[in-house]
Parts: sequence; structure tokens; C-alpha cells
Amino acid sequence: MTEMTFSQEEKQEILTFVRSTIASKFANANVKSLGEMDGKMAEMCSCFVTLHKPDGALRGCIGNIAAHEALSDNIAHNAINSAFVDPRFPQLAAEELNDLEIEVSILTPARPIAAPEDFIIGEHGIILQCRGRSAVFLPQVASEQGWDREDTLTNLCYKAGLPFRAWQSEDAKLSVFTAIVFSEKEFN
Repeated sequence: MTEMTFSQEEKQEILTFVRSTIASKFANANVKSLGEMDGKMAEMCSCFVTLHKPDGALRGCIGNIAAHEALSDNIAHNAINSAFVDPRFPQLAAEELNDLEIEVSILTPARPIAAPEDFIIGEHGIILQCRGRSAVFLPQVASEQGWDREDTLTNLCYKAGLPFRAWQSEDAKLSVFTAIVFSEKEFN
């Protein structure tokens, strides 16, 4: 994947598309497709779609680390999945949609790192694979939670259902990625 950039207008178009895609499930309607955006929407790329309640609490977040489809399709699938399939939450109700804030994170491919010190808080998302389990945090999570590197890695272990210090074991593999992150609050 080449390095992508998105204009403010393209970001707004993507966010509007996510909201329309979710709303279409309540109205049993079709959604207008995303524009091509100079071919960016056709590139194999992964994303996460995150839904926040008015108080900032998480309401849904689903995405993919590895790219397996065109970005426009990945955005559409993750919009629906974040609203209706996230196992941590009940399915979104129609009356909740207007109050939600939508955030999209478009990911770069993950790359392995040699040591935990190579993970940069606020810049990198982090993936832990260990003992047949894995977990991921998007780049914004550690900063939003006020975590340092060790707190982030410990919470990543907790999320993966591993002992808190599993990230220090020899069989632990860490990878990082970056993301273009934007949300509706930028445009309100």
C-alpha cells in the first residue's frame, strides 16, 4: 500500500458513508457507494470503525488488521459490524444512531518489532501474539487512556486473556502499525 492521505472533504465523505451505511440497516435501504478518491477506495487496505456514545464511552469497534478487500468494502463491512456484531455490546438501536460519534482508523500494514522499546505511544498501534492468543490496540488507545508503554502492554495481555507480563516472554511477538484517524467531532 502506498502512503495514503485524505482531504478534509474525503474524510467527511467517509464518515457520512459510515453513518448512512448503518442507517440503511434500519431503513432496509441501499446506500450510495463511496467515491473512488483517486483510486484509494479500490486499494487493499484495512480499517476500524469505532462508535462512541455522547459521553465518550465506547459503543462499538470492529475492524481488520490484515487487508483482505478493497478499502471501500472494508469500511462498509466494519460500519455494520461495529453497530450490530461487536460481541461486547447489544445491537445498536435506531434511536441511538443520531447521538453517536463515528471514528474511522485506516491502517498501514503491520510490521514486527524487535523490542517493546520500538513501540511509540501515540504513534503506533500495537499487536501482541503469544501462546495462541492475540490482541490489538489502535494508536489512539494508549494516549486516550493515559497509559505508558508498560501499562499498554500489560493491558494488551489482559485483553488477550494472558498473564499480565506475557509480553515479556520469549514467545511473545509484537508488531506495530500506524493509522489515519478521523472522527465526526473534527467536523462539528
